[in-house]
Amino acid sequence: MDPATIGARLASSVVTPLIKKLFVKEGPGAGLVNQPVRISSLISFRGEQRTLTEKDLNKLAAELVARATRHAGPGERPCPADEDELVAEKLATTLYALGDLDMNDIQAVQLGHRGLAHELTHATRARGRDTLHLSQGGATLHERLLDTACLHILHFFTQRSTFVARSLVEQSGQLSDLITKIDILIERIPSQSAQDAGFERRYAEYMIGKHSTLTIVGIDLSHAEATWPLDAAYLSLEAVSSGEERPLDSFADEAGEAPQHAALPADRALSGHQRVLLRGIAGSGKTTLVQWLAVCTARQETLRGLEQLIGRVPFVLPLRTIARQESLPSPAAFLASVHNPLSGAQPPGWADRVLAAGRGLLLIDGIDEIPERDRERTRAWLADLLIAYPDNLWLVTSRPSAVAEDWLGAQDFAEFTLSPMSREDMAAFIDRWHEAARQTCRTEEERAALDDYQSALHTAVRTKQDLSRLATNPLMCGLICALHRARRGYLPPGRKALYDAALSMLLTRRDTERHIYAPGDVQLDEEPQIQLLQRLAYYLIRNGEAELDRDRAEHLIEEALPSVPAARALGDAPAILRHLLLRSGLLREPSVSTVDFVHRTFQDYLGAKAAVEAWDVGLLIRNAHDAQWEDVIRMAVAHGRPRERAELLGKLLEEATRWDPRSSLRLRLLAMACLEHAPDLDPGIRDEVTRHAMEFIPPLTIPRARELATVGPLVLELLPGPEGLTDEVAECCVVTASRIPVDAAIPCLAQFADHPAVGVRAQLASSWGRYDTERYFHEVILRLNRDDLYFVAESMEHLRLLLDTGPRPWLILRGDFTEDEIRDSLAGEVVTRLRLSGNDAVGDLGALSHLSRLDTLYLTNCISVSDLTPLSELPIHTLVFEPPWSGPADATLPEGLEKLAALDRLKLDNCLPPFNPRFVPPGITWLDLHVPAESLDTAWVATAFPRLRHLNLLLKVRSNHSIDLSPLAALPDLETATVVNAAVTDPQALPGVTVTTPDNEPRRTGRPGDPTGRTTTAVS
Repeated sequence: MDPATIGARLASSVVTPLIKKLFVKEGPGAGLVNQPVRISSLISFRGEQRTLTEKDLNKLAAELVARATRHAGPGERPCPADEDELVAEKLATTLYALGDLDMNDIQAVQLGHRGLAHELTHATRARGRDTLHLSQGGATLHERLLDTACLHILHFFTQRSTFVARSLVEQSGQLSDLITKIDILIERIPSQSAQDAGFERRYAEYMIGKHSTLTIVGIDLSHAEATWPLDAAYLSLEAVSSGEERPLDSFADEAGEAPQHAALPADRALSGHQRVLLRGIAGSGKTTLVQWLAVCTARQETLRGLEQLIGRVPFVLPLRTIARQESLPSPAAFLASVHNPLSGAQPPGWADRVLAAGRGLLLIDGIDEIPERDRERTRAWLADLLIAYPDNLWLVTSRPSAVAEDWLGAQDFAEFTLSPMSREDMAAFIDRWHEAARQTCRTEEERAALDDYQSALHTAVRTKQDLSRLATNPLMCGLICALHRARRGYLPPGRKALYDAALSMLLTRRDTERHIYAPGDVQLDEEPQIQLLQRLAYYLIRNGEAELDRDRAEHLIEEALPSVPAARALGDAPAILRHLLLRSGLLREPSVSTVDFVHRTFQDYLGAKAAVEAWDVGLLIRNAHDAQWEDVIRMAVAHGRPRERAELLGKLLEEATRWDPRSSLRLRLLAMACLEHAPDLDPGIRDEVTRHAMEFIPPLTIPRARELATVGPLVLELLPGPEGLTDEVAECCVVTASRIPVDAAIPCLAQFADHPAVGVRAQLASSWGRYDTERYFHEVILRLNRDDLYFVAESMEHLRLLLDTGPRPWLILRGDFTEDEIRDSLAGEVVTRLRLSGNDAVGDLGALSHLSRLDTLYLTNCISVSDLTPLSELPIHTLVFEPPWSGPADATLPEGLEKLAALDRLKLDNCLPPFNPRFVPPGITWLDLHVPAESLDTAWVATAFPRLRHLNLLLKVRSNHSIDLSPLAALPDLETATVVNAAVTDPQALPGVTVTTPDNEPRRTGRPGDPTGRTTTAVS
């Protein structure tokens, strides 16, 4: 155990009770005084209120020393055992100086815990009490223990005094966060050798350096690609759960409910889920998210809301690299498999120790980037790792259709899908891109021009539908920014034209316009470069690879040279490859001996061009069922001439008849999506493609509706209106249209605005953020029937429009609305149901205390909310408390829950039972409990909730343990009990009670029913 960290190994459960003894016990209301309090008046071992003797103080310090050294392993002790008594004596002497400090509690908290430790040390020396001399190890131990004590002393000040907490909100939050982090670290790293700790520091530094920049096309005009700091570039997109569409209704006697698909920031997908499969289209930001999580974990800083990463070690495993090897790596070979230069320096068995302790964050990127034949091998490898190391965090990424739904379901993976960028996301990305580009400007004229381009591009994305549709993922948005700048404000229409322009920009125009070449330099025109790059891209696609060896790349170029004689001017094949790596901006070397494209999109585009030129239509059709080929086929249609397009689409429809229904659907929808890239096409073929797609319109299920949306705007004109549709089918049509984020979807969605079904209206209300605010508000939102409907606001502009046309008694505020904005905007007599979702800004629920008619409150992913006391005077009957998972140390009931006297319906997520009956309201009749564990003892339930009538239990980790419900027989009014993800020992143990254990595959990502009996918002 490293002496430098020994002090931090004291958990708050150990330190807090000891620290409280240093201060006098105060009567009720003492902490409500609205002024600072001198520290000397609070301490218990000096002055008139003395209750702790000097001997007691020595015992307390000795206890801290004993607890700190108790778990030190052989060779890990920071100082000899015979020095413990001296360390304790010196610690007691230093703490005694609290009575000498001329400061109050506010000043102490402002100092910070290390500042307070410094003041105590200085005061001890000034009084001549610092007479003990310790060894280096003893002095370090004393220093760390004093730091720990001071941290908890300051935390005590913020907890005892509401004045301190209000006056120093930021410092109070930082103290709580630091204590939480220490507790989690102690739990996750109970003991560690100095060798392992030292290597982990080196490894973390490497991971930060390796992954803390992005390659962005087109920022630096003197180089086709530039590095962009991840902190400045990272944009947290939303991910939507891909779980059950109809949640299990634990309140079955109430009204029917609409589906609920909770959207959350993508980097929070691992909050509450140990295993996540994340799907996203090409360029949607999957790999960027992997980098972000790796860097956040390595830094162990700024982890608010990402507490699940504390104490973990990231392993980034791109499948495109590791799957090329003969066998997939064991943990000992993880670093070597990705060519990490520190692989030889890792202590023997280090990776095994990390994973066995459940400290790993395994980021497995790109299932879609390996051949289909390798995916089963990869799944088996994953399954074996999960059996051997079950308690780590796992994130696997893939394009949407590369693997079937529930592909990792047997391994308990929750599935999420990255959402397209919203208008706000696009605007933020454009601003960040231009801010990064501004750093490369050499003159004020360049900066002024860039300001004009930035403003013009904002306008273009807002007003041109084809452009806003293309800019819905980070790759395309960045490409559009670069092209817009390079072409001085002009952008070609359509995806193929954009790619053509991008290739021209990357391959020739930039170097030429910036005078990269000196007179006499050999230049390679655009067309020869494209021909060579096509060969490399097509080889990778044909062989199902994402990387190729440098030797193979040189061999392919050598074979192509007779057909591309102009390239000979650059020299032999190795020289030509060096040129393409240095100047094209499309190739890179991920490791010393391998070559790949900077993004799969460029590989697919160039490979499709090669396939069309060779007219390998048979190869394209044979692989059309493989998700790796989807974009290749779309771009092949774009590259083809009218006759070639007709033949390719006709054969694609013919191929669809040979597959199972699911694959047939995908091929027919792929053909439909290709029409977007075929402006000139035989009308007969166009009609045939449309007719086949119409077999699946209208969509009958939510998953089918999502899949249909991938076709794009073409499907909008095929969707029927609401007349004659069932409520469920109408909702599916709205889901399809609402997932196509172009303003052309607004008239389609407006057709459903008068629909009576709450599920339809909820989907419409939740989709506002994807469209033009004013237009969608007037054409859709204003027409929605308000009965039983939550209206959703994602910005203050949304909220103002809603409230100006109110009343809106049911509201969802999604995002960081501040306490002042909520307090000033919401009328106390109007709002009866409120949901705060994904809010990092609200910590003091006093902002809601004026809502005198509030009946229902949802607190979902509000990471700063932990105290419900300010709500004690409100008539809240229904509460849903769903904090993000941040480890067992924080999996506790919110403070003040017991003070909600009117509460009778309660849902708790990420809170670990058992619960003390003193801390829950006595009148709960409906309880929905989501437990982040694989077992549950129900013996405490009857005592804590004596009036319970309906119980729903969901174990968030699938369990092999059975749950014994027999203790619930003590509940006289119990009517129903539902258990998800675990078996029940004896369902007959509760006579007269309806016990439900779903026969279907236990759900891992859906959500149980709204305790109100109705869920009236959805994000599908």
